Amino acid sequence: MTSTFHGRVAVVTGAARGIGAGVAREYVRRGGRVALIGLEPDELESLAKELGPAAAWWEADVRDTAAVTSAIDAAATHFGRLDDVLANAGIASYGTVRQVDPEAFERVVDVNLNGVFRTLHAAIPHVIETKGYLLVVSSLAAFTPLAGLAPYNASKAGVEALALATRQEMWVHGVKVGVCHPSWIDTDIVRGTEADLPSFKAIRGKLPWPANGTTTLEDCVTAICDGIAKKKRRVYVPRGVVVANITKPLLSSALVEPIAKRMVKQTIPTMEAEVAALGRNHSSHVPVTDRK
Repeated sequence: MTSTFHGRVAVVTGAARGIGAGVAREYVRRGGRVALIGLEPDELESLAKELGPAAAWWEADVRDTAAVTSAIDAAATHFGRLDDVLANAGIASYGTVRQVDPEAFERVVDVNLNGVFRTLHAAIPHVIETKGYLLVVSSLAAFTPLAGLAPYNASKAGVEALALATRQEMWVHGVKVGVCHPSWIDTDIVRGTEADLPSFKAIRGKLPWPANGTTTLEDCVTAICDGIAKKKRRVYVPRGVVVANITKPLLSSALVEPIAKRMVKQTIPTMEAEVAALGRNHSSHVPVTDRK
């Protein structure tokens, strides 16, 4: 086994399950230590016990500035340093802009965008000391927004812009900043969405590769940990997502719009009906980092 992270310490938000838990396991497997931050204490405690002395956990909501700052400061004190940060906590909501509950929209933005800001703001002083690395989890959705997922699209596009600005600010401090763009990963949030909304699965099936496929959690974790080890500027999961970045102007152009119009005219009415039938006040999918 290559001790890629020997002597290094990572902070992972949204660490209770899914991508966050997977990255924590792999980081420790490669010789590092990890601070687990999330909202599910039972899962965090179980994961920390599984990983042994190389891991410790703190319950904190990324919507709470004081809680995030306290957890990250405590992690730095506990381990004596912080080298890598994975700002991973995120949620999604269902429904079109006219349909989604305003509080659900605001909550997605607060977790996915403001939560990343709070994580970076708290971690940067510690990472400057170690000339470390910050990796922000954006999404393929930053390049290819989809009707019915506006709050998620907006928050992930904002996260990319936040990370790119932070990268420039950190040049003077010798800290590197990367952006991760996963496509659809085989996690609770994707499986749950497809189970709740058959129309969502149908829309995905009509999209070009790689947006029409699902990447295994294992492959996603490997790509992220390799990206952290190399302090990469961009981490694409799968690698084909880079095509969406390169072709972003085309995908949002008038040339492609007629194709998109035909697709959404068929699928959006069905999606709105499915969301209404869920009886959740047009609110959000139960996120992987929230107990509600």
